Amino acid sequence: MNPNIDTSRRPLVLIWELTRACDLACEHCRADARPNRHPDELTTAEGKRLLRQAREFGEGQLVVLSGGDPLKRDDVVDLVDYGTERGLRMTITPSGTDSLTPDRIDALARAGIRRMALSVDGAIAAAHDAFRGETGSFAQTLRAARDARAAGVPIQINTTVCAETVDELPGIRDLVEDLGAVLWSVFFLVPVGRGRVLEPISPERSERVMEWLADASAEAPFGVKTTEAPHYRRVVLQRRADEGIRRRGGITAGDGFAFVSHTGEVYPSGFLPASAGNVRETSVVDAYRDSELFRSLRDPDALRGKCGVCPCRRVCGGSRSRAYATAGDPLASDPLCPYVPDGYDGPLPRRADEGGLRVPE
Repeated sequence: MNPNIDTSRRPLVLIWELTRACDLACEHCRADARPNRHPDELTTAEGKRLLRQAREFGEGQLVVLSGGDPLKRDDVVDLVDYGTERGLRMTITPSGTDSLTPDRIDALARAGIRRMALSVDGAIAAAHDAFRGETGSFAQTLRAARDARAAGVPIQINTTVCAETVDELPGIRDLVEDLGAVLWSVFFLVPVGRGRVLEPISPERSERVMEWLADASAEAPFGVKTTEAPHYRRVVLQRRADEGIRRRGGITAGDGFAFVSHTGEVYPSGFLPASAGNVRETSVVDAYRDSELFRSLRDPDALRGKCGVCPCRRVCGGSRSRAYATAGDPLASDPLCPYVPDGYDGPLPRRADEGGLRVPE
């Protein structure tokens, strides 16, 4: 996390969900994507106004164009070019389909795209394609990764961690290196969208996976970060006794992170669909800085349950999205974290599952 950015004033990451349209049927899809575009999506003109608002956060604001599949919109290159011209750092998370052609990648590169994030949820084609619901997705994703590198676009690999994918992690880690990715973003399942039917890993298993990720990060030629699992920071810092647990943590929903839906709703995260306004009526800057929802999520002393008394709450803070999905309260405790503060005897969050899959070796 950039220590020079005041996350009460601007997000490190602003995601705009261009569309929910996508040709895949991924089992974990937060967006519950479907083949056709929604008739009330932000128009090109409204999208450009959103990008002008994003520039008000400051020079170099990071904007991620996501979906669905953002390439289902034919104005995506124009939007990348428009944002780049205004000093935004434009990135994109396309789906691994045959729409991601070398020509489109080259066009995005010429428009100024700074990074492309591709999803890999299996170390081999059979595992990935089954999870993504489309035969050939694995091959198309790997081809796109190589085409992006050839076009000079750095790539990031995103991976979902759940009971179905966790044993794939060692193989995916090797693949991330083989592809020359600059970052591996490991997302721990939040039960929203189609992901409600998937089985999460247990809190104890998540802790062991994070310890494995910390070891992998120390040796990897790429960066490793977790998404919706901020207690990874606690795990890492507790392994570095000289640093203690007082260092400022990374981003969480509403604190360094904001999400604009395809219809303009401003959420703390795509996995926390509580609206702080719509960009058709409210500036995304005002929603982020001033709404009661976002302000509460930036106050670690507002947290409840064991997260509220945890000495790690300023380093971690727990997944506010998972708390919202499981308890209906974005300030409740994160049920994926097994850590219980010394002396705490209050209620514990409902466990996600009781699974016991083997830890990656």
